[in-house]
Amino acid sequence: MLRKPMTILVINNRGGAIFSLLPVADRTDPRVLNQYFYTSHNISVHGLCEAHGVKHLEVKTKMELHDALISSQKGDTDCVIEVESSIDSNATFHSYIRKFACRAAEHALGVISKLSPPESMSQGCHCKIQSISYSVYRIQLCAPPTSSALYHDRSIFYREGFILSLTLEDGSIGYGEVAPLEISQENLLDVEEQLRFLFHVMKGVTINYFLPMLKSSFSSWIWKTLGIPVCSLFPSVRCGLEMAILNAIAMSHGSSLLNILYPLRERTEEKSENLASIRICALIDSSGTPEEVARIAVDLVEEGFTAIKIKVARRADPVEDAAVIQEVRKKVGCHIDLRVDANRNWTYEQAIKFGFLVKDYNLQYIEEPVQHESDIIRYCEESGLPVALDETIDNCPENPLNVLVKYNHHQIVALVIKPTVIGGFEKAAMIAQWAHIQGKMAIISAAFESGLALSAYILFSCYLDLQNADTCKLMNNSPASSVAHGLGTYRWLEEDITTDPLGIGRNPSTGFIEASVADATHLLHKFQMNHNFIHRTFTGEKVLGYHLDLDSNDFSFSVNVQEIGQRNNVRNSGSTILFLHGFLGTNEEWVPIMHAISGSARCISVDLPGHGATKIKNCGDDKAALRSLLSIEIIADLLLKLIEHVTPDKVTLVGYSMGARIALYMALKFSDKIEGAVILSGSPGLEDAVARKIRRVKDDSKARSIVTHGLQLFLNTWYSGGLWKRCFSCLCSQLLIIILKVLF
Repeated sequence: MLRKPMTILVINNRGGAIFSLLPVADRTDPRVLNQYFYTSHNISVHGLCEAHGVKHLEVKTKMELHDALISSQKGDTDCVIEVESSIDSNATFHSYIRKFACRAAEHALGVISKLSPPESMSQGCHCKIQSISYSVYRIQLCAPPTSSALYHDRSIFYREGFILSLTLEDGSIGYGEVAPLEISQENLLDVEEQLRFLFHVMKGVTINYFLPMLKSSFSSWIWKTLGIPVCSLFPSVRCGLEMAILNAIAMSHGSSLLNILYPLRERTEEKSENLASIRICALIDSSGTPEEVARIAVDLVEEGFTAIKIKVARRADPVEDAAVIQEVRKKVGCHIDLRVDANRNWTYEQAIKFGFLVKDYNLQYIEEPVQHESDIIRYCEESGLPVALDETIDNCPENPLNVLVKYNHHQIVALVIKPTVIGGFEKAAMIAQWAHIQGKMAIISAAFESGLALSAYILFSCYLDLQNADTCKLMNNSPASSVAHGLGTYRWLEEDITTDPLGIGRNPSTGFIEASVADATHLLHKFQMNHNFIHRTFTGEKVLGYHLDLDSNDFSFSVNVQEIGQRNNVRNSGSTILFLHGFLGTNEEWVPIMHAISGSARCISVDLPGHGATKIKNCGDDKAALRSLLSIEIIADLLLKLIEHVTPDKVTLVGYSMGARIALYMALKFSDKIEGAVILSGSPGLEDAVARKIRRVKDDSKARSIVTHGLQLFLNTWYSGGLWKRCFSCLCSQLLIIILKVLF
């Protein structure tokens, strides 16, 4: 009988490795284990396959296994895939799993005990958000941000963003900074529209005190509580949101951001003393001569810096950059950690050329040396230089481990993590933990944020260093040396959003430039905005509701209208958007999206005739007249009169389902008043005559069911469909993305 080819996976550990996982293995002589339990063998799986004419593939890594499984499915013969496994390494690996599981449980219990409320409090381990607001800031920098190409012709440089303020029902306030970067394809206008949307959906929402665990707790909360797909949030927005929530929870419990992330710290006096501050890496971005750059580096060393990162790949030839590094190393000596950052600006050949010239100058690492991710491993092997990843991890998915595994190369020694670019503390912690387990440095880097975000990053960096110390202990590794984090951008701040600037300076005990954990904690606890740098504050915007009496075709309507937004705005002066709901909907469904867009346009939504609070007058009992009254032509004419009443200009229509069909009709018929239309789940209709007839019969059947059994049964059936099983705010967030792309 013919059968399909079969793939057999053999895990070959040369014996009974399962016994090495039992407690007996820890207290039994290895010779006894080998003779009576492991029963080791020397059978060749390859030889057996060869003798029987079966294809054999041997793999040693996860990637090789992945490729072998795909290859085996493409063939037309049986295949045996042999995975080599060592009894000792397998036992060690499972030992690590047990240790890390115990450590995770200990950490979770620490968070629970730390953040659980007293027995006298009845609300449980959660608290409601009472209010939320944000302020737009603009602070001056003393030099252009190194990440930007927009400042070449300017003499004054600024950093702009938002300070998010979140007040809990117990009065605790947490602050977060939302600081979008153009390199992340974010801009202030789009980010503010997302903040307005969050403003509407978050008020009154419950936050869980277990969020500081950072083990997908934020991702779960954003999706399950807010109903927002986590991938739809801008990275800077999620970072600022997590920062504000964590700070609010810390304030609510009279604790610090560090202690709610790592509650065991309070019980570990030795660690507390050793990590009372963190080292800071200085940053040099200069196009000067080798001697000029070396002079800057020497000044930084004299100031107390022990690590310096120099931007390269700004000059015409890598030889010039190499000359700079050679001169700097000669002047600062070998005891200074020297890093270089190419920001992916070199071709592979240029990067190799630079690497050859500096290979003997003891670089701690070169960051993102090549333009293409696919060349990174090849560069590591050919150049022999230590490499750090930065931009490569910026666009990692929500679970980045599948991407990171490709870069588990011994020459990749560090991951530079910008929380505002990758999307917050939770994701940063996940990437950092992977780096630590692989024996790599995890370096938290700022993106020219204010002292507020820098303070949070200082405490977060300390938390990661504590986690790394635990990881080294669990894996029986020697203690990790201290890491200088990339927070040297504080030197760019000519002004700061805080009234009491963050103090980063020379530690009298060590003589090094360090950031104090106590000072950062104090700033977050006593944070006060410097209103000299606040352009405006948004605390909410009320929706204006009113009825508009309109006449159409000898009938009168009282149309229920909701309106929000600027009638004359900066971004698109005079723009008006009219939102049309679907069957059985109301104008309330558009309110979250209207809140989000109200900063850019005047937003109006209506209850269509037959829905919501819109009333039909002068109709009496004439059912035939009523049917004609609710035709698409009559409704379109009514909406045209509404448009003419509210604005002399053209409007943009946004319609969903039934509203989309109306919007499409109006866009085609009234082009002199319709600027454009966003059609969501709508179409011109069925082209096939038979299909139209079938659809008409189904619709008539539904109509008779409503008349016979009442509206409530129909509503229950209608809203139990799969379309409505997803959270409404989730649908709103996705619609918002679509609308913004189309309109702006």
